[in-house]
Amino acid sequence: MKNKALFLDRDGVINVDKKYVYKIKDFEFCEGIFELCEFFSQKGFLIFVITNQSGIARGYYTEEDFEILSAFVLDEFAKRKTKISKIYHCPHLEGCECRKPKPGMLLKAKDEFDINMQNSIFIGDNLSDMEAGLSAGVKTLVLIDPSLKQSKDFKSFANLTELLNFFKSKEKL
Repeated sequence: MKNKALFLDRDGVINVDKKYVYKIKDFEFCEGIFELCEFFSQKGFLIFVITNQSGIARGYYTEEDFEILSAFVLDEFAKRKTKISKIYHCPHLEGCECRKPKPGMLLKAKDEFDINMQNSIFIGDNLSDMEAGLSAGVKTLVLIDPSLKQSKDFKSFANLTELLNFFKSKEKL
């Protein structure tokens, strides 16, 4: 039986987007992210982070800086008894297959973890996230952005708490 996944963009969904965050002291978790992930974990979803990290290619920080911060993030979720299965990142600028809006990171997770994309959800804060999810065949796409309206391809919510309340009202996930 294939797995269902909750895919999360990092900057703007897991943490407040302060542009090129790579230091623990600058990393601020978004309100509601731990509750959201706990809810989906209890529903049997594997949780993944799908993040563009062009700051590495730009020379703002290193792969090692990214790995240190990622270990911190995984540890903070583990402290709350929620497992992030894997963090996928694209350290490149334009022109590669893994950088969103291309679906490379999502498809890699699909193959590595035997994921049924039709039973999966991708939450992002950018239209490039929605494009990547659509291209990868993720059935439920969610945009966290109070200024954008829903489209035929994705649902839009002002924040994670509003999103969690929506999913809690659903009978089945």
